Amino acid sequence: MIPEFLIELLTNQYGEYLTNEILNGYQEKRKTTLRINTVKTNKENIKNILDKENIKYENVPWYEDALILDEEKNIRELDIYKNGEIYMQSLSSMIPPIVLEPKNEKILDMAASPGGKTTEIYNLSNKEALITAVEKNPIRADRLKYNINKQGTSATILVTDASKLDEFFRFDKILLDAPCSGSGTLSTLDNSLNHFNKNLIKNSVETQQKLLNKALQILKPNSTMVYSTCSILYEENESQLEKLIKQNKIEIIPINEEIFKDIPKLPTKIKGTICVLPNKLYEGFFVAKIKKHS
Repeated sequence: MIPEFLIELLTNQYGEYLTNEILNGYQEKRKTTLRINTVKTNKENIKNILDKENIKYENVPWYEDALILDEEKNIRELDIYKNGEIYMQSLSSMIPPIVLEPKNEKILDMAASPGGKTTEIYNLSNKEALITAVEKNPIRADRLKYNINKQGTSATILVTDASKLDEFFRFDKILLDAPCSGSGTLSTLDNSLNHFNKNLIKNSVETQQKLLNKALQILKPNSTMVYSTCSILYEENESQLEKLIKQNKIEIIPINEEIFKDIPKLPTKIKGTICVLPNKLYEGFFVAKIKKHS
């Protein structure tokens, strides 16, 4: 059962028509998607194996190394999964590392577990990024370590609260895929709606503010970061950035819409940011690229 207060929030933000689209998205069974780990293999090899296993797939127009499976079938029983040659990852969560444009530079992944974006950053940088991945929960940090090792990624892992990182750290780029309410990933097909409430939104907003403030403290001047959430609510997304824009701490670097033109989107209140509409292929997701003022 979708909470009435959430329907009201969505209706106030997006209007009745788009809210119905979102609610329909909550009821869709999302397709299984994966990312090819180019540290260990290539797309041709993976396609050949999927063909042999009679697993049907389709390409993703905006990401060469991603595939959409017609059905999950026995994918997790295959050696390509067990050996870390593929990583099961939602399409929406692949967007922030692409927007980050990682190169041979010092990069911080502030809320890194389970490691999908960390390993993607490493792949996109051609194994050149010097990554620090942070996760405060010890159990989730163990999962992060496991995935990083399995994928052949090189990264320094810190088991700590990212909002309390030493102020003497300095990074060329930061990915803050912030803890959030998960309003973009809700589904009537699982128990995610059971845990969704107003307090979850309130607590998420507070955590996001702390992490954003810390990120801007340890990001080098005139450098860029990506802020993303799996929420589609204004409070957790544009509102957080508008405060920083008013304080003249940041400016928004417009995301190249042409790259992501095939992705279903919701309107945003800040030009140059992206909010993904949840449907059978995508989770709801917000992504913004930010430049820190000197």
